Amino acid sequence: MQFKTRTHTCGELREEHIGREVVLNGWAATRRDLGGVIFIELRDRYGITQVVFEPGFNEQAHHEGKVLRNEYVVSIEGIVRKRPEGTENPNLSTGTIDVLVNKMVLLNSAKTPPFMIQDELDVHEDLRLKYRYLDLRRPKMQQNLLLRHKMYQIARQYFDANQFIEVETPVLMKSTPEGARDFLVPSRMHKGKFYALPQSPQQYKQLLMVSGLDRYFQVVKCFRDEDLRADRQPEFTQIDVEMSFVDQEQIFATVEGLMKRFYKEILNRELELPLPRLTFDEAMERYGSDKPDLRFGLEMTNLNHVFSNSQFRLFQDVITNKGVITGLTAPGCGDYTRNQLDVLTDFIKKLGAGGLIWIRVKEEGLESPTMKFLSEEEQKNLAASLNAKPGDLLLLLAGPRLKTLNLMGMLRLEMARRLQAITPDAEPKLLWVVDFPLFEWDEETKRFYAMHHPFTSPRVEDIPLMDTDKGAVKARAYDLVLNGSEIAGGSIRIHSSELQSKMFSALGLSDEEVKEKFGFLLGAFQYGAPPHGGIAFGLDRLTMIFAGEQSIRDVIAFPKTASGMSLMDECPSPVDDSQLKELHVRVRS
Repeated sequence: MQFKTRTHTCGELREEHIGREVVLNGWAATRRDLGGVIFIELRDRYGITQVVFEPGFNEQAHHEGKVLRNEYVVSIEGIVRKRPEGTENPNLSTGTIDVLVNKMVLLNSAKTPPFMIQDELDVHEDLRLKYRYLDLRRPKMQQNLLLRHKMYQIARQYFDANQFIEVETPVLMKSTPEGARDFLVPSRMHKGKFYALPQSPQQYKQLLMVSGLDRYFQVVKCFRDEDLRADRQPEFTQIDVEMSFVDQEQIFATVEGLMKRFYKEILNRELELPLPRLTFDEAMERYGSDKPDLRFGLEMTNLNHVFSNSQFRLFQDVITNKGVITGLTAPGCGDYTRNQLDVLTDFIKKLGAGGLIWIRVKEEGLESPTMKFLSEEEQKNLAASLNAKPGDLLLLLAGPRLKTLNLMGMLRLEMARRLQAITPDAEPKLLWVVDFPLFEWDEETKRFYAMHHPFTSPRVEDIPLMDTDKGAVKARAYDLVLNGSEIAGGSIRIHSSELQSKMFSALGLSDEEVKEKFGFLLGAFQYGAPPHGGIAFGLDRLTMIFAGEQSIRDVIAFPKTASGMSLMDECPSPVDDSQLKELHVRVRS
């Protein structure tokens, strides 16, 4: 099968090429036969060019073109001409020209695809994933992968220019507790022992700082065996960063410089620096989330001061138990019917709330079944605190502090959806969230866990509290948040073996567990570990947001389903008994 290599791509030809003899290679995207003249839209990664088989121009080529169907792979030779007046296609970059074909080589035929290769696609995602190689022919999917490629290049160029070096860390490592389940890999040569796939290169990059490499980055695959959702996969990609002899401000400046490049080169926007910051406590109080979406208002308000002396038993108990009463004003929603209010109440109850207090704001005052429990002064102060106006709807929740703030945060997002508060052209909102708690309490196991990971440094002034009041200890940790999604997280690390041992002890790890799982790290710290810190970007999530997609599966070439399956190649899959025997593994039915 002889064919000529292309002289141009299918997105390249313009009016200045008129009269040129060209060779194009690609896929037949559409076929139209109009009175004997055959029009084919020829597609490749770069675009679409219309090619025309006219019997009056070349009868042999026209005859050969009759066999073409969608997704056939062809090579054509022809002459570029200006399209006849009135037939231009302004939706194509090549829309003012077409190519008259004088020779065609059929490179491959194709079965009828299970769905149309086009962007406006109404087909179940499982079918797209089963035939992912066809789905990836769609221009939108290719644009997403090209965007991802561009972000790789921007990151690498930026870090290289700032004296970072890219170091590959092992994919087969020791299993250590980092907050999620490890993927385990049995060893054939060491019976009964296992490698783990890295949840992150956390310990390795800290060891690189101990090694004196000073500034490290890596575009790296990470693995977590956990339940999935739209923005989570069992294998994901991080832009991983670590720096020595730095404090939080230097890390922020480095990250903000990269984001400024992304904004300019991806979004064509100027990013104003420095970025705004909220403490964890401020974010929770005002937005009910440690990753607040600031593209709209609807700020929450702490109302404990309004009801500090309330006779309402619910509010009394909440304040006595150091809980929170939080409120939200939904502007213009005061005409909600009882049915609409019941739907809102059911929504928040399903999320775990005991109930919802709703209050309509009328010209004559506040209207709600709860008003009979509140004094006139409390009603007046409530309206003032929430800046209530006639026609508004006030929503109140009361209960344990973090749980209640989180629930109100979810109600805030629901009201934003109902009010259509986020417009397609809304300015992206980027911010830092800082001063996270070092520990978080788990009610089920009745113990504290590290909120980020056990290598995060506490604030120096809070170290004594690790023995007396763990819940009050703040971490030198920070998250970068874009449009309500955490896109990066990091911390200043512990670099002292004594403080690291203290952290492990606070988490309830025995000396034996620490030695077995982290002995190599503590040992390294005894040989002159510098102060260091870093951050890791979730590249899949960041690309998803920049691409305007709702799922990270649309910016990953070959993703898994929500259950961790690859429908295209049907993995995970069984393996031969002989393979299991070599690995000293037995599968129980």
